[in-house]
Amino acid sequence: MKAYRARLLRFDEDSGAPQFDEDGLLVVGPDATGRPVVRAAGAHGALIDRFPGVAVEDLRDQLIAPGFVDMHIHYPQTDVIGAPAAGLLPWLEHYTFPHESRFHDPAHAREVARFFFDELARHGVTTALTFATSHPASVDAAFEEARARGLRFITGKVLQDRHSPDGVRDETEQSLVDTEAGIRRWHGVDRLGYAITPRFAPTSTPAQLRGAGELAAKYPDVWIQSHVAENRDEVRWAAELFPQSRSYLGVYEDFGLLRERAVYAHCIHLSTADRERMAAAGAVAAVSPTSNLFLGSGFFDYQAADAAGMRYGLASDVGGGTSFSPFRTMLAAYTVGREGQTKPGLSLTPGQLWWQHTAGAARALGLQGVVGNLQPGHEADFVVLDPKATPLLARKTAQASSLDELLFALIVLGDDRAVARTVVNGR
Repeated sequence: MKAYRARLLRFDEDSGAPQFDEDGLLVVGPDATGRPVVRAAGAHGALIDRFPGVAVEDLRDQLIAPGFVDMHIHYPQTDVIGAPAAGLLPWLEHYTFPHESRFHDPAHAREVARFFFDELARHGVTTALTFATSHPASVDAAFEEARARGLRFITGKVLQDRHSPDGVRDETEQSLVDTEAGIRRWHGVDRLGYAITPRFAPTSTPAQLRGAGELAAKYPDVWIQSHVAENRDEVRWAAELFPQSRSYLGVYEDFGLLRERAVYAHCIHLSTADRERMAAAGAVAAVSPTSNLFLGSGFFDYQAADAAGMRYGLASDVGGGTSFSPFRTMLAAYTVGREGQTKPGLSLTPGQLWWQHTAGAARALGLQGVVGNLQPGHEADFVVLDPKATPLLARKTAQASSLDELLFALIVLGDDRAVARTVVNGR
């Protein structure tokens, strides 16, 4: 058992309200099954007498917070980040697909996976829902590396049997065979989970989507991940390809892919009915603000999502997203929320932004009570943040007179230099 004395941030599991201790204590140790979990978290003075003899590391000049949860990221696009393009579809054609075609090679997939997970750790991300490519080798490489690091991690083979170039396009029947084999091999192993992964509706035939829906019904505890309503050109294309469906989102619903543990990236150009259908089905949005700003896709409407009761959390969406950093993602989400010309503008509080990237994202993924928070019983994933990591950050945080001011200074001025330590599964 180990204890850490520091400023301590966690969240109320029901309301999402931040809970903060200026002089806090986090105690980590094995549960009844031997898993490293949070044993206690709260004010140092109220807890320390309960743990006599436990070694306490003094980190009082730093902030301990839950490890960040990234709801949507493409590990094979690590080398696509920062690629210039006129928009989503040209970006896919000129950069993404050529890079992803290399992941048939297990050695290449392993090398990128190692670098990718190093970057996640450097930025304090301890759980991620991740796209692989259409190649089974890309899935195995990611799972093997994540397992070796003890991560809670979810991925799956991309399904794309049409409107895709040679090298990434798969074959309908084999793609479904490979998906089921991946579920049986990896889902539930250690801290790993499998996600059925149609790239997006236009790159899958009805037969492939139907097969994906059948697998989703057969394995209800696996995840589903895809993209929906990212930009208007894509929405029009989906309508042309699936004229019988109510909407782009309705395509997924028609094929049995709208349910609990279904995560759809972007969700910008949705109708009120779409948002209400997502809420009713338990499907959730992965809000990807740096990607949406970079590709000019549009602005996620927080007010409309809340009015419909739709759940959501934050995502980097690397490589359309421009940074692995949760601080950059939270700052972009604040900017997207404030935009008031195409939708109602609002100011997300620092606590709300942080919640969307930790406990809120975990709840959206169906992992509430497991990760994303530092309440007792949660798995021991957390970050140690240095509010003095840079001269400007140190100057700003020294003047912070409230939790909001401290958190917002980190959101605006923080980067990987502020992540002093990332602890995964107690290590």
